[in-house]
Amino acid sequence: MKKRNEEQQALLSQLEQVAQGLSATFAPFCEVVLHDLLDPQQSILAIHNNLSGRAVGEPSTALGLARIADPQYPQVVANYANHFADGRQAKSTSIGIKDATGRYVAALCMNVDLTLFHSLQNALGRFGAVNTGLAPNESLNPAGADALRARIDQFAARMASTPRALRTDERRALLRELKDSGCMDIRRAMETVARHLGVSRAAVYSYAK
Repeated sequence: MKKRNEEQQALLSQLEQVAQGLSATFAPFCEVVLHDLLDPQQSILAIHNNLSGRAVGEPSTALGLARIADPQYPQVVANYANHFADGRQAKSTSIGIKDATGRYVAALCMNVDLTLFHSLQNALGRFGAVNTGLAPNESLNPAGADALRARIDQFAARMASTPRALRTDERRALLRELKDSGCMDIRRAMETVARHLGVSRAAVYSYAK
């Protein structure tokens, strides 16, 4: 093991605090490992939320050795595909830490176990699936509400505006147009218009007078 100077020791001490904070935030899905790149044969200084089965004092990974060999190696390698020893898929991020001389002295690595997330993704996919072949073409909106909103949008577009930005005189003109076209005979028309304009039903009644 190569002797660390005060700066390098301080870096490692601070990184240990960062590792603890990250592991507490992302537990239990994310393993956080602190590597000492000055001692590649006993690289692992700390391991939190241990998902890989490794232990403190185990050697550096290939990525750590690459940093030791090349100070120009990328400092951040994010979200790369990885796997644990038992075959579980993982997503990893490795952050190399340099001292004042530009030499790699440590690495902070995060390994996310994707197994649970894939299970959740499959479950959500099944929950959200719908059968489009047997059900009628149905909407939970009152009949004609979509058409009513479309008429309001068309009117607002002619005014170079949006439904909620229409002026009071424009809203009155809109209500006259909707009434003349029979759109206000649609069930719950007043409520639909009020919601689309962002006003109260009482306001819509006043525009319709």
